[in-house]
Amino acid sequence: MKTYNIIAGTNGVGKSSFTGVIRLRENLGVRIDVDKIAATSSISDIEAGKRAIKIIDDSIGNGVCFTQETTLSGKKTSRTVRDAKAKGYSIRLFYIGLDTAEESIKRIANRVSKGGHNIKSDDVLRRFGKRFVVLKEILPFCDEALFFDNDNGFIEVAEYKSGELLIKTEKMPKWLVELKEYLKNEK
Repeated sequence: MKTYNIIAGTNGVGKSSFTGVIRLRENLGVRIDVDKIAATSSISDIEAGKRAIKIIDDSIGNGVCFTQETTLSGKKTSRTVRDAKAKGYSIRLFYIGLDTAEESIKRIANRVSKGGHNIKSDDVLRRFGKRFVVLKEILPFCDEALFFDNDNGFIEVAEYKSGELLIKTEKMPKWLVELKEYLKNEK
């Protein structure tokens, strides 16, 4: 089966680390990470983004399984989900959350201190404030949507099924409470 995996969450939540964990048990196909493309090709983020779009388009055109890491901060993922669904792909979403933008910023600073890439704090704050907008748009197209909290390791806390967010934890992280409320109010 053709599968489009989306590993999503704001900057600094651990998308690349999560990808490393699940690739051991899941067929991720072609992996697309703009940050990795930029770092390994020594090109700008804009050029890396263009290259990622081409890889995504080629994957869909060739019917290849692929995985995209994304902050869901633009409209491209929403269009890609619709296109992939129309071409017979199964869509799987793995969403990773943190409670605050400040925690994301701290994790990014830690990553930079170890030689990783930086993201401007203004960009993190802007994306964090809109983190559920595109998520809400793509959820109806997902065949499977799992939600993980990364406060201290990747803990599965919810699943989206039949139009409903099903909670799988007794103590909901703040971001999950906010997501549940957002989905309820935006119907």
